[in-house]
Amino acid sequence: MKIKKIHHAAYRCKNSKETVEWYKNYLNMDFVLAIAENQVPSTKAPDPYMHIFLDAGAGNILAFFELPNSPEMGSDPNTPDWVQHLAFEIGSMEELREIKAKLEADGIDVVGPTNHTIFQSIYFFDPSGHRLELAVNTNTPEMDSKLDQVKWEMLEEWDQTKIAPAHARWMHDSV
Repeated sequence: MKIKKIHHAAYRCKNSKETVEWYKNYLNMDFVLAIAENQVPSTKAPDPYMHIFLDAGAGNILAFFELPNSPEMGSDPNTPDWVQHLAFEIGSMEELREIKAKLEADGIDVVGPTNHTIFQSIYFFDPSGHRLELAVNTNTPEMDSKLDQVKWEMLEEWDQTKIAPAHARWMHDSV
């Protein structure tokens, strides 16, 4: 078996309507589907929910659950906020700057652009507290080849030492 693609990625949200409107306004995602149940189909638990689906482009679907009877949303206290995030690719630095300006004009804190050598990105949070990243690729075929050549060595070294391998140090030296 080989996976065809990600059917959808699902997260929790605080408010379905607010989430649909926010993703439409800031990320131009279309609202494609809503499913609401009073009982969870897989577990049969009596737990009402709203399940919304947004078009994230290129056949990718981002989904959210609103769970009114569950305790308030939280995050993993043992994982730094910068780790868990959703990254979306956009087409140009001009688009990145425009979206950053729109977010900041509406009072949303934005970090970046951050230069990762092979892409540049900005970071911000949605109304439910999910960290989002918008990225513009700046890689070259040469960069991709260099990274491809060392990926397994880097993984093996990391697995043994838990110290960042220097195989791709050139990425950080050029920033």
